[in-house]
Order: sequence, then structure tokens, then C-alpha cells
Amino acid sequence: MSKSYSTPVSLPDAGLDRDEVFRRMAAVRDKDTRWRDGRTFSLVFYAGEEMLSVLKEAYTMFFSENGLNPGAFPSLKKFESEVLSMTAGLLGGDSNTAGNMTSGGTESILMAVKTARQKFRAERPDITEPEILVPVTAHPAFDKAGHYFDVKIRHMPVAQDYRADVNAMRDAITERTIMIVGSAPQYPQGVVDPIAELAELAAARGILMHVDACVGGMMLPFVRKLGFDVPDFDFKLPGVTSMSVDLHKYGYAAKGASCVLYRDKDLRRHQYFVYTEWPGGIYASPTVAGTRPGGAIAAAWAIMNYLGEEGYLGITRTVMETVRTVAEGVREMDGVKILGEPHMSVMCLAADDPSLDIYEVGDEMSVRGWHLDRQQYPASLHLTINWAHSQSVEQFLSDLREAIAKARRFSLSKLNSQMGVLAGSALGVLPESMASGITRMFSKMGGSGLPKRSAAMYGMMGKLPNRGDLQDVVKDLLDKFTDAAKK
Repeated sequence: MSKSYSTPVSLPDAGLDRDEVFRRMAAVRDKDTRWRDGRTFSLVFYAGEEMLSVLKEAYTMFFSENGLNPGAFPSLKKFESEVLSMTAGLLGGDSNTAGNMTSGGTESILMAVKTARQKFRAERPDITEPEILVPVTAHPAFDKAGHYFDVKIRHMPVAQDYRADVNAMRDAITERTIMIVGSAPQYPQGVVDPIAELAELAAARGILMHVDACVGGMMLPFVRKLGFDVPDFDFKLPGVTSMSVDLHKYGYAAKGASCVLYRDKDLRRHQYFVYTEWPGGIYASPTVAGTRPGGAIAAAWAIMNYLGEEGYLGITRTVMETVRTVAEGVREMDGVKILGEPHMSVMCLAADDPSLDIYEVGDEMSVRGWHLDRQQYPASLHLTINWAHSQSVEQFLSDLREAIAKARRFSLSKLNSQMGVLAGSALGVLPESMASGITRMFSKMGGSGLPKRSAAMYGMMGKLPNRGDLQDVVKDLLDKFTDAAKK
């Protein structure tokens, strides 16, 4: 039986007063990260209260409408088709480009992988174990898709500039390869893979080429128009056959709004699911979801029309100025550096001094109210800079200087981190069966036996001899996060 970490919550016997409902919700929200203040990276894309009010009004206007049946709601059909057309137009698409809106980047990627599998099932039934080649920096949604759709995902190395290694991709292609993947940009270091070379390779070998532009699809076109150097990455390249683009990131739309785009409708047909034998009628669905919230579709249409090219260019200009301020500030600091040469507003900070633990810096930034993702291989802190950070950039740099200085000094938390690394090292030299047993014991304790600060956690987990042990720990944490909350 799965362990429960907290007391289940029951439906109240009598409904609460409306004011009491919202009072309780506001009290819980007080513990959330302060995204309006520009202290959150990657999770929320905020362009100010004016844009937020447009999104709210459009979303609530179509709050109850359902994107499952476009015949019942032709308004949503119009909004979706125009959103797709506008997005494709930014990315080198033409009148043949086709696609669908999805709930987010993961669903868009799932659809692209499923489409590739179905296409080759139909055209190459001899490929019984299809493979997709992805750089190690590609989003784990591809691994999730492979897990769901029984497609093998092969991870390819990247070059010293963190971009996909084209030669490694070329050498890895076999008769089972159905698609290769590149990112624009990839998430960890924010660099655009050599899409032109990958697309040429895919076309020459008769396989599909997907560009994951979930992060950059609504940013890079405007970065280029402002005069920055952006490598070719979209449908202007003949070998690119599909793209994923998130609107709720740099499109500043409401969650969840993403697009999966295909070079033509023939390819998109492989994405569809149709079942004609159900007593309830013929069932057809283009994407994973059946019911789709009309609000997300309507809000995406609203914000894209409200901002237009001029509005997006203005926001992009502000973001890129903020990127320059961050880059210049980091260059003046001892001990940290930006990895690679990011092409837009996604980057990461790593230690430039072996005595400095970048995860300790991250912990110190958390104490100061900043939410930064931790990364590994190499250890780094991730930054996804958007409009909101233009309001907080000077405070961010000031706090970063303090965090670096504090991380260099002795503290109990730093000692705890070092003990975590030592514990991980000890696990690494124990017999695997014994190390796995200890790790499982920690895991079943609900994480209470593991270091609580991320610096210690990453130091310890990076040393585990069996990565399956780490998966068990993470699954227990997922249980903890999704179990019923205490009253």
C-alpha cells in the first residue's frame, strides 16, 4: 500500500461562506513565490497588469466553452485557427502549414513524437523498434513521449558550446531512426542548436526533423528583428517538418496554451485519434486532451491581437536590455560565470571557482526570496528572463553578490551540504545492494532522512551508484507533493 504523508481532507458538511473561501485561498497563496515582483524564473511569464487584465477578461469570457467540439463553438475554431496561422507566420510557415493548440509544451512534444511513430508505422512497417535521436540537452518531454508511445529515445552528446553535435547525430542514424530533434533554444544553457545542419541531415536521410521552440518560438523572431544574431531554426529550412511553440511563455498568453505545427496537413493527419465504433457516436480528437478549456484558446488569441508585432517588439527590447544588464553584472562578479553564449533570454550561472558551490549560492538566493531552478551536468542555476525581471534586475544582482559572499563563508548549512556530499560519496563506495537498501530506507521516510537544502541534496544524489535509487526517491517526493494536504 502506498504510504500517505498527511491527513486526508474531506468535503465539508456545509459549504463555506464565499468570503471565507477566498480568505483561505489568499492565506495559502501568501506562501507562493512572488512572481509579480520578478522573483521567479521559468514558471511564470508576466508582462504587467494591463496585459494580465486582457488575459483574465478574455479567459473568463470563454470560461465554460469547450474546445472538444468546434461545431458547437465556432468561435473557438476561429480563434485556434488564427492563433496557429499567426504563430506559423512568425516561424516561416505558409498556407500549407497545419497544427493544433495544446495544453503546453509537453503535450505538443508528445503529439510530434506520436505523429512520427504513426507515419512510419504506416509507411515503414518493417521498423518495429523506432528510434528518435535527441541531444542530451533536449527537454525530458521527449523521454516522456518515448515512455508513453514505446519509442526509443537515444541521447546524443553536445559540443563544447553546448549545441547539438551534428556529426554524432549523423553517425547514430540507423534504419530504425524516424526523427531527429533540435532545440531553439535548448533549456539548460539557452543556445540554439545547429538546426540548419540537422534539418539538412534529416532531409538527406528521409526522416523527420522536429524543432522544439517551446521556449524561443515566440521570442526569437522578435530578437532577430531587433538586430541580434539568431541562427536559422524554423520552417524556412526545408528539412524542418514539425515545431512545438509555447504561447504561455514568451507569447505571454494564459496557461495552458501551446502549438504543435507541421509542414503540411498530410503529416498532421498521423496525429489524430479516431474511433468509429462507440455506441455513443463517432469520437475524434486531434490531441491528447478531449475536453479543452476554451478560455486558454480565447486568451491566446486576445493577447496576440492586443500586442501585435509592435507590442511584442517592445517587450522583447525590454527583455534583451535586461539580459544585457544581467550579463554585464555577472561578468563583474568573482566566482560565477554564464555558460555558453545564449542566443536570447535563457541562460545559466555556474561557479567559476572550484571553492564555490553554486547550489549554496542558489540556497542563499532562495533565502532572499528568489526562485531559481537547479541544474546538473554541469552544476548551475537557471535563469529565464522575461519582462517582469526588468523591474527587479538591480535587486537580483545585489542579492546575487551577497549570496556569493555568504556561500563562501562557513555556516551550519554549508557544513550540512558538505556532509551530504560525503554521505553520497560513502554510498558510492558501498556494495550496490547495500547502498540501494540505505537509499530506499531514506526514501520510505518521506525524505526526512535526506538533506533538505538543495546543495546537500544534489551533492548526495549525484554520487548514488544506482540512478534507479534516485528515481525511487523522486517518486516518493511526488507522492508527498500530491497526497492530500493536512487540514
